[in-house]
Amino acid sequence: MDIISLQNHKVKYIVKLREDKRQRQQDGLMLVEGCDELTLALSSGLMPQTLLTAPELASRSINIPNTEVTTVTRAVFKKISYRDNPDGWLGIFPIPHNTLDDLKLSEIPFVIVAESVEKPGNLGAILRTADAAHVDAVIVCDPRVDLWNPNVIRASRGAVFAVPTVEVSSPNALAWLRSKKMRLLAASPSAKVLYTDVDLRGPIAIAVGTEDEGLTDFWMQSADIKVRIPMMGKVNSLNVSIAAALITYEAVRQRSN
Repeated sequence: MDIISLQNHKVKYIVKLREDKRQRQQDGLMLVEGCDELTLALSSGLMPQTLLTAPELASRSINIPNTEVTTVTRAVFKKISYRDNPDGWLGIFPIPHNTLDDLKLSEIPFVIVAESVEKPGNLGAILRTADAAHVDAVIVCDPRVDLWNPNVIRASRGAVFAVPTVEVSSPNALAWLRSKKMRLLAASPSAKVLYTDVDLRGPIAIAVGTEDEGLTDFWMQSADIKVRIPMMGKVNSLNVSIAAALITYEAVRQRSN
């Protein structure tokens, strides 16, 4: 074993990288844990600086040429892990710096805009929906949780590496959408039109905001289309990732027909 002590300086650094957004931003590094997530990161062209494995936990093997592999004990791995049932693999990767200019759009563009989503689980679920629906990109605007938070990576099941994703300010995102001639759709409980009653077959961007406050006035006033999802219970809002999934799959249904 290369590392057996829980007090090893590298172990302490990895824990800080996991928990501290400022450390990730300062060093430009992120953690990717799990064979499936590592595979998606690698397939997107990313290469780890370091790969750590706990042989006692690892039932699968990963072979990445020219990459340092550090073996650790079960106890050490459980200290650095951010998963409930770790599979014994974790990589330290440089954070990618994608821009709007890097995005490659299909003939009829379809993107999701996520404004100020504050929960890693919700952002991860939106990314999974985007991957499943094969949208062109996810644009994360003014985020309250950073895209490379380990919990976002975990919640997305690695979809953050499968879907072209960028972090930008809302004004820059809107200017880019306008330059691509995409209609902007915003969901609002006060809208008169149901999301199933609008044409989603053309170039479109679906914008979603926080659960508590929804989209800001910036996006609501810029929207070309405002739609609502039927709410027949006593609670006046849906989970933001569910709302995004409903509208996204309505677009998929219409485009398939």
